[in-house]
Amino acid sequence: MTEYELLKSGLEQICKDNSQKTIDNFLKFSSILLEKNKVMNLTAITNPKEVITRHFFDSLMIKEDIISSERVIDIGTGAGFPGIPLAIVCKDIEFVLVDSIGKRISFLKNVINELELKNVSVVLSRAEEYSKDNREKFCCCVSRAVADLSVLAELALPFVKVGGKFIAMKAKDCENEVLNAKKAIEILGGKLCGINIYNVVQSDMSRSKVEVLKIKQTEKIYPRKFSKINSKPLGGK
Repeated sequence: MTEYELLKSGLEQICKDNSQKTIDNFLKFSSILLEKNKVMNLTAITNPKEVITRHFFDSLMIKEDIISSERVIDIGTGAGFPGIPLAIVCKDIEFVLVDSIGKRISFLKNVINELELKNVSVVLSRAEEYSKDNREKFCCCVSRAVADLSVLAELALPFVKVGGKFIAMKAKDCENEVLNAKKAIEILGGKLCGINIYNVVQSDMSRSKVEVLKIKQTEKIYPRKFSKINSKPLGGK
């Protein structure tokens, strides 16, 4: 199966959007990513077909969870996951991608320009700094393989409106991590809705998505400085 055929089949399964423009955008993104990866550490995955399954299709597995959102923030986006793949197929949603490394932001700006994406912006900032002026301005916050959930919850939930959600994409076996983060989530105004294990299409990979509903405002003392968040996660002993 060629990369084109893999994309066409997988996109049909995930989102019923395997138009030529969508496929071309993913192929272009893969090409830009792998070329830039030769001089900059963006991904450990260098097989083009694995980029499609392990990065693109995995990112898209939360599409239905965000589909009703108007604004989505992706914190610690790295090389643009899950934000860029979601923005390619969810054209009516506004995405803000946040990362603290300037070279990644420059890379993402180039991707957005080359793919002519009109619904994505990027921000060079630490999440805890950016949230100071952007509290509860997003319907949904997403994050993929960034940090322990106890830490991640304090970075993410201040961005989310009451009634919105936070979705953390995790490894399949994340039950203990989620259990340890439950108290922190409650302190931050969230309610743990559960862990959903999913199988990434066109692959043998299983992963988890943790969904947290924002049920009340986060106290303004959060998020704390990252050194404090990391050394003393909320709810810890």
